[in-house]
Amino acid sequence: MKYYKKIIGKRIYLSPINIDEVDSYIKWMNDETVAANFGEYHRMVSSKSDMKWIYEPPRDMHRYAVVLLDNDELIGSLSLHNIDNLNRNAFIGIFIGDAEQRGKGYGAEAIRLILNYGFKTINLHSIMLTVHSDNYAGIKCYKNVGFREVGRFPEVIFKDGKYVDKICMSILEHEFEK
Repeated sequence: MKYYKKIIGKRIYLSPINIDEVDSYIKWMNDETVAANFGEYHRMVSSKSDMKWIYEPPRDMHRYAVVLLDNDELIGSLSLHNIDNLNRNAFIGIFIGDAEQRGKGYGAEAIRLILNYGFKTINLHSIMLTVHSDNYAGIKCYKNVGFREVGRFPEVIFKDGKYVDKICMSILEHEFEK
């Protein structure tokens, strides 16, 4: 497996995805924690054909592997997607797939790296995300890097026998620079 240090942080770097790692992504997309936070736990991801986003990402998407700097271990995925160059905005999506690496601040570092890249390199003005209201760790992480809640879709996600809200969060270029 080979990765390229496209965007480098203190403990991790973001690399173009290595398609030879598709088995890791299939495993993670079937992990209850990862899949539930994407609203996809009801789906079975079982083959490379289910992972089309790895092989054929949309033109308005930058997708990266999140890799540990000290040993080149793949631990997750991050994307900047729905990039709108005219209005200078995009969305991010992230997961740390390796359960042993969750809760160590790698997600926050990856988000800061992609925010810096989005605002300073590709000239975005606004970066947004959505998160399920029961993803407490995700919400805490997003707030810690500067995102703020800007809206909410009540009870639009059904999981574990109940409905949860989808929260919309955003950060503007000048808010990140603070």
